[in-house]
Amino acid sequence: MHQAFGGIDFGTSNSTVGVIRNGKARLVPLEGEQPTLPSAVFFNFEDGHTYFGRRAIGDYTDSIEGRLMRSLKSVLGSSLAHEKTRIKARQIGFIDIIGLFIGHLRTRLEEDAGGVVESVVLGRPVQFVDDDPQADAQAQGELEKAARAQGFKHIAFQFEPIAAALDYEQKVTREELALIIDMGGGTSDFSIVRVSPERSRSTDRKDDILASRGIHIGGTDFDRLLSIAHVIPELGYLSATKDGKRNLPASYFIDLATWQRINLVYTAKAMTHLRQIRYEAARADLVDRFIHVVEHRYGHALAALVEKAKIELTDHSSAEVAVKLPGAVFAAGITRAGLEATIARDIARVTETVAQTIRDAQVKASDITAVFLTGGSTAIPLARREILSLVPRASVIEGDMFGSVGLGLALDAQRKFG
Repeated sequence: MHQAFGGIDFGTSNSTVGVIRNGKARLVPLEGEQPTLPSAVFFNFEDGHTYFGRRAIGDYTDSIEGRLMRSLKSVLGSSLAHEKTRIKARQIGFIDIIGLFIGHLRTRLEEDAGGVVESVVLGRPVQFVDDDPQADAQAQGELEKAARAQGFKHIAFQFEPIAAALDYEQKVTREELALIIDMGGGTSDFSIVRVSPERSRSTDRKDDILASRGIHIGGTDFDRLLSIAHVIPELGYLSATKDGKRNLPASYFIDLATWQRINLVYTAKAMTHLRQIRYEAARADLVDRFIHVVEHRYGHALAALVEKAKIELTDHSSAEVAVKLPGAVFAAGITRAGLEATIARDIARVTETVAQTIRDAQVKASDITAVFLTGGSTAIPLARREILSLVPRASVIEGDMFGSVGLGLALDAQRKFG
């Protein structure tokens, strides 16, 4: 039997599990041969089973009756964490649903290890919640509680950008002063770390970590902004009332654009309010589209189309979100320039956080010799362009976009539990 420990990167959008095998870090296959698992849970009402990852999303998009949950990491540290949601006749807490997903990851880890695994290093962002130490500590406690409920007895935490740095360090041949950029689905985290082949053998790396900062901005925030600016108006958002004195109430439209809040629109109370809103609307036809989307539980599918368009804009100048429901047929075109204008303010905040991390480290930008990029949002051209402009002399290294943190957590677990 292998040594019973591993590292879990529970991400907002995707998750990985890292282990040490034959002295090297590798990722555990989580779905078929895929080492990444979309952080999604689907409660299938037709067969009564719970599914995870691509299977969960596939069942939902195939219109199987059930309940899809995504972006669950985003509820940690928020008021939603202590609430429950209805799954058929049951009320289930959001932390318990996170626990189900963590438990599924543990099952895959134990299948790979060939036995019980009770020791784990969990990745965590530098800040779960911006500028609120109490909520941040609460979020870590909630994640630990969810993991303990699934049978993990020995739990440690590591900052996700530090884990990425540990992965990067396996490939360096000389000492580097590295800026680690980890932009995921829910947070963007940055660290400045001294790395070298010699330092990698040390068990205490505190002095090598010069600075770490994080901000609660990530890919799902860009999805939400893109949807609000370019797609949700096609469903009546920002349209006027019949008397022209005000716009329609915005809250349900914003919920539909926000991954972790989409299910809140599916309640009977929300539907009653939407029908009242329709009665007040100057463009009742647009609100009819909105109601049709809600009645067909199409919110997550719509969010997935927006995410797909965002990804397409990495390599193309334009993309389209096309909806073809019987009562809601429309298309929203989005250009890369439109995306960049929509997310510019958030990218500016991300870039300023990187600049502050450099200042915290008390080094000059020209001292940084390497930038290590990981996380799906580092592919966004505007984000990459603005961040790299801060360190123009540094070499740029592309990490495993979705796997570097999990690999680094495995290395950290080896130090702590091996």
